[in-house]
Amino acid sequence: MKFSIITPSYNQGKFIERTLQSVASQTGAEIEHVVYDGGSTDGTIEILKQFIPAVRWVSEKDEGQTNAVNKGICATEGEIIGWLNSDDIYYPGAIAAVAAYFSAHPRIDVVYGMADHIDLDDNAFENYPTEPWDFERLKETCYICQPALFLRRRVLETNGLFNESLTYCMDYEYWLRLGNAGVHFGYLSEKLAGSRLYADNKTLGSCLKVHKEINDMFKLLFGRVPNRWLINYAHVVVQEYFPKQRLIQKTILLGFLTMWASFFWNHNISIKLLSQMLK
Repeated sequence: MKFSIITPSYNQGKFIERTLQSVASQTGAEIEHVVYDGGSTDGTIEILKQFIPAVRWVSEKDEGQTNAVNKGICATEGEIIGWLNSDDIYYPGAIAAVAAYFSAHPRIDVVYGMADHIDLDDNAFENYPTEPWDFERLKETCYICQPALFLRRRVLETNGLFNESLTYCMDYEYWLRLGNAGVHFGYLSEKLAGSRLYADNKTLGSCLKVHKEINDMFKLLFGRVPNRWLINYAHVVVQEYFPKQRLIQKTILLGFLTMWASFFWNHNISIKLLSQMLK
């Protein structure tokens, strides 16, 4: 069983050597690791050139992170594909555990495991809130940690690549797209990866843009946005634009913005949404 690990990269020189090492130290399967770099200028290229064992890499201007991942997928041939960002890490034994799971469950198309949020020094400071597979629950919250997920290449051949029009939620959109298509997911109750969370992190630093893109994605994919994501969006707007308001004022604003979001994306306000707002 051959694994293809794709790492998109751009100016993550302070982390990428740890990412490379976390892949190089894996056992239990044949592994090809490919880095698609977007033209880094921070020392990343020097690290890639000098890293031992040698890793395949390309550095050129691209159309963003998703484009880099898709190019990596198309340039590799492994039966199993993993996507590991240049600031994340695999834990020891991750690949071996995933290989064993796929071998024991030939009908499973996608397997994901448990993970941690890690700090700048690789210290785990909280569990990533993963959950066993439930498609309807996935619509309410993204409980799959992207670096802790692996999929068979046949899934991409049948369902296409990641959506390059998305900047923040391309992974979440893909998991939802696969679930909607009836792809078989499996959950591995073992920690596989560390997902780095810090102030300069792309997702953490752009909360409002992230939530708007998620809502737009749901509208396009399913025709409407789940109530939970409407409420989440309203919370982010209040936190970003009205952080100093009193609690009662924030509560009123939250209700108003949730109803506005529902009209904007779903063109109505459901009884269920009103019930959730009153809880």
